[in-house]
Amino acid sequence: MIRAFWVSMFLLLAASCKNDLSEIEALNEQLRVDVETAKEVEILYSDSAQVRVRVTGPTMLYHLDRSEPEQEFPDGVNVEFFGPDGEVTSQLTALYGLRRQNKKEVVVRDSVVWKSVEGDTLETEELFWDERREKIYSNKFVVITRPDEVIYGHGFEADQDFSYSRINAIEGRIKVDNPDKQDNP
Repeated sequence: MIRAFWVSMFLLLAASCKNDLSEIEALNEQLRVDVETAKEVEILYSDSAQVRVRVTGPTMLYHLDRSEPEQEFPDGVNVEFFGPDGEVTSQLTALYGLRRQNKKEVVVRDSVVWKSVEGDTLETEELFWDERREKIYSNKFVVITRPDEVIYGHGFEADQDFSYSRINAIEGRIKVDNPDKQDNP
């Protein structure tokens, strides 16, 4: 009788133990040991004891792969660039960001907007920053808005401080405040 009781209890327990697949997948995602998750992130990059860049985002995933560690911002990223006096010189926002640490490469995607304090704005869907070459570039459609002109085109490259920039294939109208003024060589 006791043996029948224990066998029936075991069968009841075994039958009642069901795992919801979505709960298991959610738990596995939380227990990933190759990815660290941080919320409300702020990262400061400095040079010669002066803050040069501040990166913020609601979520950062730090992929711990030793051969290719990455910092991923799946919920958007905001980057502020500072001048030598500590003032903000420009700001970049995007809905997604990724920094490949060993390659010294940053890619931002989806609604990328860069704005300078001088009033220049760059809009594109994808922008790369090659830290080694100190170059910023895109092969996508870009719109550059300046106080006196708007330029549309495909492909863009610039120095990382945007002191030099060019559009590879200009396709849009350029509006200039004074069209009669020309530079003569």
